[in-house]
Amino acid sequence: MVPLWMFPMALACGNAFILKPSEQVPSTSLKMAELLGEAGLPAGLFQVVHGDREAVEALIDAPEVKALSFVGSTPVARAIYRRGADNGKRVQALGGAKNHAVVLSDADLDNAANTLIGAAYGSAGERCMAISVAVCVGDATADALVASIGEQARTLKIGPGTEKGLDMGALVNAAHRDKVAGYIEQGAAAGAELVVDGREHPLVEASTGYFLGATLFDRVTPEMSIYRDEIFGPVLCVVRVATFEAAIALINAHRYGNGTCVFTRDGEAARRFADAIEVGMVGINVPLPVPVAFHSFGGWKESLFGDLHAYGPDAVRFYTRRKAVSQRWPARDAQEGAQLNFPSS
Repeated sequence: MVPLWMFPMALACGNAFILKPSEQVPSTSLKMAELLGEAGLPAGLFQVVHGDREAVEALIDAPEVKALSFVGSTPVARAIYRRGADNGKRVQALGGAKNHAVVLSDADLDNAANTLIGAAYGSAGERCMAISVAVCVGDATADALVASIGEQARTLKIGPGTEKGLDMGALVNAAHRDKVAGYIEQGAAAGAELVVDGREHPLVEASTGYFLGATLFDRVTPEMSIYRDEIFGPVLCVVRVATFEAAIALINAHRYGNGTCVFTRDGEAARRFADAIEVGMVGINVPLPVPVAFHSFGGWKESLFGDLHAYGPDAVRFYTRRKAVSQRWPARDAQEGAQLNFPSS
């Protein structure tokens, strides 16, 4: 999905494009290259290079490469931005996220719970737009939301991606599965209320796959690692606040500013939220405010390094360069000058 925010626009703007996919998921990029060839794209305009850090650094340093687009963790995004800028390249480097959903007391709680199930646990939480924090204004709101999400989280259908009718699959590899499980342990040790423990799902022991069940924490506080860090797994944290203003302040204080949303029936509250929140992408009763063609994708703060976002209008600006041309055509004599007049229409 992520390369499709980039190479179609880059190619349409007249560039050649080199895709260096994650070494964890190498196959899809090769299939896309095959399909582009079948569609008639001239050879060499879209290339795939596999490898690890050495391959990335070679591309960053290569003088033939004029611009760099990246999506990944914040430390890597920052490093690519610095090195690319040092080499005089244009860079858009999208980093980590900790996306919050604010739930107000007037919200349609059934709708909020149902959509947050998909937003938190879809793709096993391994997407930069996953909602990983629900900020509930008032204890009554939190109690109702936790009860509804907890009930649904326990009944999610989990299994291999080769099977149909499932809600969630495995994590990308064993190391990441263990990392996410470690965060669950940290959250419980820090005093958060572990409502649903994904480590207890039957597939964790019964399968050779890298499975975790959906996990739900309540009464999470800002100093906990499960709140501060991007977990990138099926873990949803519920934070309780007393006021709408406290919810906005909480989100604005976080180092990430990728995406956020608010669930409310109050139009004034929605406008206040959209105006005051310091986050790049905002949804109003929409849990995943992902882009369509007429707007671009990207966050603020440590979620984006560079001035232009991915996709949409910013992609055209990023994959083209502006040039100002001033011209003057002096006539060699008066007779020739008369012949150079152009019609006014």
